[in-house]
Amino acid sequence: MASNQCLWLALFIFAVSVSGAISRAITDVPMSVRHEQWMAKYNRVYKDAAEKAHRFEIFKNNVEYIESVNNGGDRKYKLGINQFTDLTNEEFKATHTGFRPSKMTSARKATGSFRYENVTAAPASVDWRTKGAVTPIKDQGECGCCWAFSAVAATEGITKISTGKLVSLSEQELVDCDTDEDEGCNGGLMDDAFQFIINNGGLTTESNYPYKATDGTCNTNKESSHAASISGFEDVPANSESSLLKAVIKQPVSVAIDAGEDDFQHYSSGVFTGECGTDLDHGVTLIGYGKTSDGTKYWLVKNSWGKSWGEKGYIRMERDVDAAEGLCGIAMQASYPTA
Repeated sequence: MASNQCLWLALFIFAVSVSGAISRAITDVPMSVRHEQWMAKYNRVYKDAAEKAHRFEIFKNNVEYIESVNNGGDRKYKLGINQFTDLTNEEFKATHTGFRPSKMTSARKATGSFRYENVTAAPASVDWRTKGAVTPIKDQGECGCCWAFSAVAATEGITKISTGKLVSLSEQELVDCDTDEDEGCNGGLMDDAFQFIINNGGLTTESNYPYKATDGTCNTNKESSHAASISGFEDVPANSESSLLKAVIKQPVSVAIDAGEDDFQHYSSGVFTGECGTDLDHGVTLIGYGKTSDGTKYWLVKNSWGKSWGEKGYIRMERDVDAAEGLCGIAMQASYPTA
């Protein structure tokens, strides 16, 4: 018995030493080499040596911040190097968000009351991906039209629930054609997008009207070829995570969050519990909820920054926090389309 214990102890010490050696090997690589490797991975090309030097300094600062947070060991989430690592936080927010709270005065009014008020049966967890109601992760690129991706994902969800068919719908149609209230790559609101879909009689497919990551002229021929439609939309009672839970039990929900902090930009995995405010600047889609083995409750959120960000494009955000508005304001302005 003693010899077995000694063997296991020796193996454990060996494993720890190997792990430490690997970690040191990674961090011992010169930052300039890591930057070159990162450029190759993400096909990043700079216009001249001056821009490369500028971006290298930003990359270096971000990597040092990421590693300092991860080495702190006191968080339920990890940060990681991703496609945004050579951007300052200000640049990142300017190009990859797009929910515009300043447009609230022109937001459409909900077309119905909160139909899920009396929902009482709450499963321990919900994940609409397992029910086939979520299309693969998409990437908005450097276009502030997160509002369109959020509204489309919620519409794809209710279409699957009501018709049994999952169809990838067109964000570009909203960017090009929904211009009375929303402003394409310059921002918009999900409720306005829902109202456009209602007024237009539907939305066409992604394949028919593919995404270009830039503002364009509305193609009325493609716009008139409807693949899905909604009858209305409803707002979730504000500042109520319990109401938000009731809604996402029944369907994917559009939510607005404050995604402007450094930790959100560099989020890699785990349940995000970081500091963030309620300056809503980003539209995403709530597709479920759950609880980790250590008891941490979370919301399951689909983002539109591609698969190399977060948990293959998704983020788990802490649920049932002390603040009524939820973490990062997730319970402040939620809504969903109706079939």
